[in-house]
Amino acid sequence: MTEKNVIGEKSKKFAIRIVKLSQYLRKIKKEYVLSEQVLRSGTSIGANVSEGLFGQSGADFYTKFKVALKEAVETQYWLEILYGSEYLNKAEYNSIRSDCDEIVSLLVAITKTFNLKQ
Repeated sequence: MTEKNVIGEKSKKFAIRIVKLSQYLRKIKKEYVLSEQVLRSGTSIGANVSEGLFGQSGADFYTKFKVALKEAVETQYWLEILYGSEYLNKAEYNSIRSDCDEIVSLLVAITKTFNLKQ
């Protein structure tokens, strides 16, 4: 499996976790604003990765992956807010934050490597 496929699969699985988190926040915690924010940024990561994988050029690939990275960092922020405001307990936060951190690390490595080749 190539690195591109790894990030594609991880970002897709993460998006599914984010959708479930958003549903949980709405149904159980009755929280609607933050759940929408984390839903948008968390699912946008995989969407941008998917677009980048089929980009029309190297520049298109790089741009989409940089956007995915920005969305992943934004998602980290919203997860921190959800934890700090006690919508997520420590175990819930650590679990999903760990996945998000892994995606951020992969995206940083991919964009740095690609940028060095240019």
